[in-house]
Amino acid sequence: MKLKNLYQESVKKGVEADIRPQSQIAQILKKKRAVYEKLSPKEKELFDVDVLFNPFSDTRIVAGNPESNVKSMFVGIDVDGQELLLVDKLKERGSKIDLVISHHPQGRAYANFYEVMDLQVDVFAKEGVSLSCSESLLEQRKAEVARKVNAANHLRPIDIARWLKINLLCIHTPCDNLAYQFMRRMLDREKPSSLGKIVDILYGIPEYKDAAQNNNPPKIVIGNKSSRCRKIHIEFTGGTEGPQGIYDELASSGIDTIVAMHQSEEHFKKCKKAHINIIFASHIASDTLGVNLMLDHLEKKEKFTIYEFSGFRRFTHKSK
Repeated sequence: MKLKNLYQESVKKGVEADIRPQSQIAQILKKKRAVYEKLSPKEKELFDVDVLFNPFSDTRIVAGNPESNVKSMFVGIDVDGQELLLVDKLKERGSKIDLVISHHPQGRAYANFYEVMDLQVDVFAKEGVSLSCSESLLEQRKAEVARKVNAANHLRPIDIARWLKINLLCIHTPCDNLAYQFMRRMLDREKPSSLGKIVDILYGIPEYKDAAQNNNPPKIVIGNKSSRCRKIHIEFTGGTEGPQGIYDELASSGIDTIVAMHQSEEHFKKCKKAHINIIFASHIASDTLGVNLMLDHLEKKEKFTIYEFSGFRRFTHKSK
């Protein structure tokens, strides 16, 4: 499979798993094209044309040749300079490596990744929070993240990949969407009545069992095993943590429990104040789940040799 086709297929699967209606995403892409078509030739030179088909700003080919054929890949959760140097060393020793995939975005996939946070509005709306409230709170949070990201040296790992002639692809929100939908279906089907039963469900998923065996298990951080739950919110997608003010709104809409990949100390304190129970499912295990689900899909199209590194472990899942 050519790298460009692998990239496009990942985007397509991410769109299918998005919480937003397909018609809404199509409208977003249509608006981007309308903006592009009105630009002058000089302005078009600066335009990221990937947005014409890809609604996920944190998913891009960030280094290499899109026409490259991919039969083998190194897959990791975080890929930086040290991981790329490892890949180069392995290639020197004769390993055939056509592509490196990083889950967390780098380069231009990181530069404005906060744009994907918009989908959180629909996640919150699904839980009963008004669109106006979600949009207002998210606007402030998005601006905060944008200011932080703006100061980063985005191209450091990309330059290393370029000099080493390594193809590098970042796939973030499409994988997170898959993990979100997987967990949503699992919890809706099992209908756990307590936090302890949610943790038991997580231990039945190989990524979380593996994390537990490496001393990073799912943890109840607010509440206890016998704490009851009825309406569970999942914090698995949307780029990064949402607005802190959303927790009072979620509590008002009946949310009593959140299953999160992770939370900052400030977000944790807001949940505690709002009397919402919290389970940290484990960040890297949750990311690994999403990446594995994406690889399951891609391997239905073509088989690949997949190498694990940077926290990633390969497990396969039957379609659910």
